Amino acid sequence: MTHLPDTEQSDIQRATSLAPRTTWPAALSAVYTGQLARVRVARAPLLFVATLQSVGILLLLRGVVHTSDRQTAAAIVAGSSVLVVAFVALNLLAQRFGALRAARALDYYAALPIPLPAVVLGTAASYATFTLPGALVTAVVGVAVYGLPAAHLWVALPVAVCCGVALAGLGAALGLALPRAELATVAGQLGMTAVLFLGVIPPSHLPVAARVARDFVPSMLAVDALAHALRGPLDPAGLVWRLAVTLAMGVVGLAVSGRLLRRAVHE
Repeated sequence: MTHLPDTEQSDIQRATSLAPRTTWPAALSAVYTGQLARVRVARAPLLFVATLQSVGILLLLRGVVHTSDRQTAAAIVAGSSVLVVAFVALNLLAQRFGALRAARALDYYAALPIPLPAVVLGTAASYATFTLPGALVTAVVGVAVYGLPAAHLWVALPVAVCCGVALAGLGAALGLALPRAELATVAGQLGMTAVLFLGVIPPSHLPVAARVARDFVPSMLAVDALAHALRGPLDPAGLVWRLAVTLAMGVVGLAVSGRLLRRAVHE
């Protein structure tokens, strides 16, 4: 979309300020519905690729993991499941917002009588929702291939939701913070790679520096929650704590993205 001249943009902003503001629930629902429809049409093949990629990693690593090494097997299944989320909610969302900013298409949202943070939240929620089928399929395949207990496989659903929130917040922030769409694409790819390597390798097998870096990746606590659940007895308190912290990191990321969006539309 072509950037509007300053006079036209100011006229739109004045007209918008006089229009009644849409309520938060209505604005969020409208953005979410519209973006979900767009993602379903434009990104469905990429979801298939993301799921196939994660299942391929499961099968590739199966040949080097002993059946008795349940800790490593659980980490691989949990990390590969969240990788689907990272591919869509982090990588593709960073590309999406980076492209919108580079094309000055964010002016369109600034002209609408809706709260700007609802644009970020609705778009992030649509991308996060889109990741759920692939993450669940990967978890089911992983449990079957590695012979892990399936009693707590349901944990994959809240883990995917929480990771979707956290990684979507990070992806949106990257896309809105970086000045060029190419940089947002590279940042999204690097973030997805970090989720892959730090997620599928058990923390005890990582060097100290990598363990420190792991603490700053928003989805890692949720990965650990799923890995613990797949290894055996469920720790409800630990599960709730890890997911709550993951959600809190996602809320912070979405709040930062909302501020970045305000700044971007006024540049």
